[in-house]
Amino acid sequence: MAERYDVVVVGGGLLGCLTAWMAARDGARVLLADKDQINQHASGRNAGSLHFQLEYRMVERGKEAARVAAEAMPLHLDAAALWARMEDEVGEPLGVRRSGGLMIAESADQVGTLEFKAGLERSWGLGVRTLDRAELDTVAPYLAPTVVAANLSALEGKADARLAAPAVARAASAAGATVRTRSRLDRADRVPGGWHLTFRETDHAGGEHDRTVRAAAVVLATGVWTTGLGRLFHARLPTVPLALTMTVTAKVPPLIPHLVQHAGARLSLKQSLDRTVLIGGGWPARLITNADGTPAFDLKHQPTVPSVAGNARAAVNAVPALERIPVVRTWVGTTTVAPDQLPLVGAVKDTPGVFVATGGSAFTLGPSFARLLTGLIAGRAPDIDLAPYDPARFEEGSTS
Repeated sequence: MAERYDVVVVGGGLLGCLTAWMAARDGARVLLADKDQINQHASGRNAGSLHFQLEYRMVERGKEAARVAAEAMPLHLDAAALWARMEDEVGEPLGVRRSGGLMIAESADQVGTLEFKAGLERSWGLGVRTLDRAELDTVAPYLAPTVVAANLSALEGKADARLAAPAVARAASAAGATVRTRSRLDRADRVPGGWHLTFRETDHAGGEHDRTVRAAAVVLATGVWTTGLGRLFHARLPTVPLALTMTVTAKVPPLIPHLVQHAGARLSLKQSLDRTVLIGGGWPARLITNADGTPAFDLKHQPTVPSVAGNARAAVNAVPALERIPVVRTWVGTTTVAPDQLPLVGAVKDTPGVFVATGGSAFTLGPSFARLLTGLIAGRAPDIDLAPYDPARFEEGSTS
């Protein structure tokens, strides 16, 4: 007899753990399954940025692209409110610190980008103000003298990517969810009232066996694996995988209280609670592929010298004191975006009982994604219009 669950959440990153926790709090019988370990992949390899302003990748292609990206702003505002109380509700530290975020500019053109971006964000309800150099001398004296202005959002900050998902997984378990690792979804069969899901499980000795469970609802919280797993459900879920470079420095005395981004360069940096400086911002790495050219997401992707050097140069140009700080480690994390830069969030078309969330700033927006999906599963009408994020919007003839 197959085990029965109200909700099976596939993927043990932050989003999957949050969804399992929220659904279990609602009283649902929940299974959270990951093919490897909790927090092993993207959620544990990113920098933990909580960036509610539009990122550089969202404004670099011009005003119209920025306007499209801003359609996700309701999710940003919702996530900001959820992060504010997350540690209290989970009952464990998540390393959340929100001391504000800056997007800096070093030229007149970049200042123009800041002004346009801030106006666009304010029109959606995000409080952003533009600081001139005199204000920055007081607020952020660590910035290079070439920085002439910055947008400031008081909501931004960071969480500890090493702590967050495992803590939420423990909260999910405490709320009654079953958590299984080394359990890979291998097959999905539609049955009356739900799905039969077959997982290939690996024990500690390396032996494998199949476990079949029955689920009324399935959540794909699977990041770069979303498109492939969608095929098990005969669903088209287009995503674009990205391999990105991250660097961490040695520990230094408190220097950078803000999350720092750049209006004209790929840069994101912050100082963590352990006093190291995390540097990223979208510099590409080499995505390892299989023989047929498809991405091999289970393999270790490779940083490239131009990206590591370019990322370091952007960081030092913004914060000159970093030039004297040694680098401890560089690594590669993966993420995924949709072709239009907006996330996929909601029910999967023509696939009853299957839900998905992925794309873009999934660590930042994870609480909002999870809250909305949990509500949909429970039959609650969403309080955010999900039409712009409809997973079916890329299908031919779609009006989404």
